[in-house]
Amino acid sequence: MTGWPTKLPAMGFGGDYNPEQWPESVWQDDLLLMKEAGVSVVTLGVFSWALLQPAEGVFDFGQTDRILDLVASAGLRVVLATPTAAPPAWLATAYPQSRPVTATGQVLGIGAREAFCPSSPDYRRLAREVAGALARRYRDYEPLALWHVNNELGAHVGPCYCPASVAAFRSWLADRYGDLDGLNEAWQTAVWGQRYHDWAEVTAPVPAPMPVNPAQQLDFRRFSSQEYLACYLNEREELLSVTPEVPVTTNLMANNCIHTDYWPWSPHLDVVANDHYLIAEHPRSQVDLSMSAGITRSLGGGRPWLLMEHSTSSVNWQDRNLAKAPGELRRNSLAHVAHGADGVLFFQWRASRAGAEKFHSAMLPHSGTRSRVWAELTRLSSDLQSLVEVAGSGVVPDVAVVWDWENWWAGEFEFKPSIDVDHVERVRELFTAVWDHHLTADFVAPEGDWSRYPVVVAPSLYLLSDRGRDVARDYVSGGGTLLVWFFSGMVDELDIVPEGPYPGQLRDVLGVWVDEFHPLAHGAQVSLDDGTTAAVWSEAVHTSGAEAVVRFIDGPDAGAPALTCHTYGAGTAWYLSCYPDAAGLHDVVGRVLEQAGVTTPDLPVDLERVVRRDDRHDYVFLINHAGSPATVPDHGVDLLTGAEHGAPFELPAGEVAVLRRPRP
Repeated sequence: MTGWPTKLPAMGFGGDYNPEQWPESVWQDDLLLMKEAGVSVVTLGVFSWALLQPAEGVFDFGQTDRILDLVASAGLRVVLATPTAAPPAWLATAYPQSRPVTATGQVLGIGAREAFCPSSPDYRRLAREVAGALARRYRDYEPLALWHVNNELGAHVGPCYCPASVAAFRSWLADRYGDLDGLNEAWQTAVWGQRYHDWAEVTAPVPAPMPVNPAQQLDFRRFSSQEYLACYLNEREELLSVTPEVPVTTNLMANNCIHTDYWPWSPHLDVVANDHYLIAEHPRSQVDLSMSAGITRSLGGGRPWLLMEHSTSSVNWQDRNLAKAPGELRRNSLAHVAHGADGVLFFQWRASRAGAEKFHSAMLPHSGTRSRVWAELTRLSSDLQSLVEVAGSGVVPDVAVVWDWENWWAGEFEFKPSIDVDHVERVRELFTAVWDHHLTADFVAPEGDWSRYPVVVAPSLYLLSDRGRDVARDYVSGGGTLLVWFFSGMVDELDIVPEGPYPGQLRDVLGVWVDEFHPLAHGAQVSLDDGTTAAVWSEAVHTSGAEAVVRFIDGPDAGAPALTCHTYGAGTAWYLSCYPDAAGLHDVVGRVLEQAGVTTPDLPVDLERVVRRDDRHDYVFLINHAGSPATVPDHGVDLLTGAEHGAPFELPAGEVAVLRRPRP
């Protein structure tokens, strides 16, 4: 299926509804308040397996029937979840081997959600059975807009190390490498005498006296990610066999879930859906929000996507669960819309009174309709209705950032040169530098299509397959501009260092070779001849065709290049061999953009500007995250207020404008 689900409202507004937590006398009040708030869509049944199936082979749809009838009478659309993220107690009791096992051998208990092994044949059989029962029961339910499989698959448990998983891992390896000779060659088991002579000797990478073979760890990560995808496909196939006209998705956690590589998931999601929760203490959490939204949009190839969950205010699971400031709920939600979301949903409708999430914020807080959150929600609902015409339009990207889960995995394995080199932090730092130039970034896979972007930034590309190497070569030689950060192109997809100097996979396109890298001591800094400083990392870079643009003044590599530029074919490749301070990194990105001819808007700090576009109009989203007014050099009719703005105009602190202007 392609395109936005036909029954899902444009700019849909709502969230998870868990009526089973409440007496039925509360349900009618909920529906009346939903109408008052402007809710148009609810997600139902996410954790209802024990309610729907009190025993194996026994189904009870009575309560679900009643709530679905009420929702239909209220004119709401339904995202109906398969409840398979919360296996019932009877399943774990009857099939104890279905419970997940940690790397240290601990069998995880019940009493919470997600207590299942993704490789368990019993779990998969019973999950498919309950999904099929739901599909047959509600195949003719008119408000059903979308199937929602499971919940945040793989996000909280990750790889399972039980016997079923180990057996499945061996089969996966046999399919991948053919025989033990192929496996031994791929894993380079001559190192530390690890050679295998029988498949029964091959295990999951559990703790050992020294770090386990990184190739083995990497393959187990790949296998585990694919097992979670197999769980999704298992249910998807059953749902589509009964209701082929109803689209299917699951809720991802784009830049917050290390366990699942989402690039292979994208073709199987009829609409990409994402959950995003701010890290409240992050000083510029709006940048992380934009990064998450950009990854989500890119997973769907630029199609509009659905924000399946976010919070109205504080969450319950961080060390310090800070409440959102006044207006932040609105800014967060409209920033997701700016970056391509055509629906805004929350977790959850009514705040729970019990359980681990009772202090998680909700659309209807414990303080009820007198709350600040309620007032801000009703305003947001009105805003979304004003933006209905934006639905279906696409986001206009300026550049691309390389994002890759396999690099995230490999970057975390032991025995790297410096503990201070963090994969996600490096991506976030370079993305922030792009964001601070007021540009919109898509995200691309290392082996994806980079051709539409004038600039591609590769912040953390330690692992690069031969195919990925060729993508980089073809992109630059064809006229693209590539910025690569240090410790990239170091190994191939088997975590093997290519022959010759570093960075083997990118040496020719960058026009440099590295004799040795020199991680810096904690707190140490080096100076650069552009007036900035750097920490964490330094390298002995030698040019072989590239031009030295910035050099180290002092430190272990005094006089050596810190930033190089290389003409390769019709394009240009830049290499940054240190970790500059924020000002230095901003300047590096500025140099690269200027050389590539990418114009950067002259806008105030913390003013976010994103353009969505359809055949007739540009929709310019302007979000002032600062605590002071911002002068904006744009013009157009503000869809949120109806005001017509000439350029320039002043956008108050914390406010949002969405300008419509005809395309030339």
